[in-house]
Amino acid sequence: MRSAILAVCAAAALLTGCATTSVPPEAEKPVPLVTVSRDGDRWTADFTLPSDLPTWVFLRSALARETGKPWREGQWVVETPGVVLERRGHFDILRAADGGPVPRNLRIRMTPKAEDLNADYDPALMFTDGSTALYAGHFTVFPIASPEAAEALPMDLNEANIDADNSRITWRDAAGPVLFEGERQAAPVSERSNIYVLFGQAALVDSPRLATVIDPGLPGWLGHEIKTFAPRIAAYYAERLGPGQTEKPTIMVSWNGPTPNRRSMGGSVLPGLIVMAFEGDNVVTESTEMRDHARWFIGHESAHFWLGQTIRYEYTREAWITEGGADLMAMRAQAVLSPTYDLMSALQEEVDDCTTLAVKPVASANQRSEHRAYYACGAVFALAAEAAQKRATGGDWFDFLKALIESNRDDRKVNREEWLEALLQVTGDPDVRREIDTLLDEGAENPAELIARLFDRTGVAYRMESGKVKLV
Repeated sequence: MRSAILAVCAAAALLTGCATTSVPPEAEKPVPLVTVSRDGDRWTADFTLPSDLPTWVFLRSALARETGKPWREGQWVVETPGVVLERRGHFDILRAADGGPVPRNLRIRMTPKAEDLNADYDPALMFTDGSTALYAGHFTVFPIASPEAAEALPMDLNEANIDADNSRITWRDAAGPVLFEGERQAAPVSERSNIYVLFGQAALVDSPRLATVIDPGLPGWLGHEIKTFAPRIAAYYAERLGPGQTEKPTIMVSWNGPTPNRRSMGGSVLPGLIVMAFEGDNVVTESTEMRDHARWFIGHESAHFWLGQTIRYEYTREAWITEGGADLMAMRAQAVLSPTYDLMSALQEEVDDCTTLAVKPVASANQRSEHRAYYACGAVFALAAEAAQKRATGGDWFDFLKALIESNRDDRKVNREEWLEALLQVTGDPDVRREIDTLLDEGAENPAELIARLFDRTGVAYRMESGKVKLV
């Protein structure tokens, strides 16, 4: 399927990022053309569709994390008469109100705002100086026969025979050039989806190991941690795992303000780029606890240059491979680089959360908007793999992961079977996957029992305390 790489991200990529490239335009069939423009406070997206069809589907249609509703309904309005923007099944669609073909040329008026999405890139990063970064992938549409056909689509489009190409987008700002792939350009054209384009004057600051675009309103201690800790933890990952997707990332950081009683750190990784958004009065002032949490967050996002970009999962239901794996990478690295870090509490939180969430099948957690299950249970499985690696070779999680990465660098994918086969290679126990399979496919009335059996088989040290698994 031509859209396979795109679709990995489309349904619930959990922010690991998927690189896409385009063949020369003359070799392609016609694709949707979009012009995204800002003129003062007015934002528009002008679509030119390549064919007369009654329904067009937005490839990326995640729900807003806080409201559980489609994010476009609060940010986009169709100005072209007779065209309806609505939700069908798992996707936002454009359809003609009269059932005929959608007009080839249509305009959408946008009101960008910061909004955290379930398992997808934020549509906009908002900066306190008025700058705004928009994510290109949210403008990709593909045709389908009817709204009913759109409604029948599975959440993970890798499981459907969908023919989708990136929209070709022209970016324009009446105020001056936009920041596009590290350079200021007047009207750049993008043909790949996984980029953010910055409107406004927020500056790109270059250094030997890192380039940053940091909101001027961001608390100073956070900016310092990003500039100093990100290169350190990336160097540690490279030392343990070999080269990642990039040697010199760009980090784009927005600040959504000191919202009372809130601590929010959101982020995602694209090829060569980490985007972060911070919010809340609880992150304004530095403390040991906040510094350690911020460093873990930086470590998790940076980990995706290896586990998520160098190799990625094949299907959305396998997101536990990258998210739980990145969690454990960040924890183990931080334990080396930050002496104050409370590693055991962080690991115990993963076990506790997996125990709570795995009463239902972990693999289908995205369908219930329970994405935390991929992180927590993925980390539990990674702990088991790490313990098995230690038994077999004296190694650790990075040793297990390095072998997995090296064996899959060519196709850049690792699926469930490959991960479990790697676990079998270090345990020699063909039954070791039983508990993992059950938690993934069925869930359990008492997940603690299955986690305990998994830890028994692999060598994770724990004790049972009032029916709960407690790491020791």
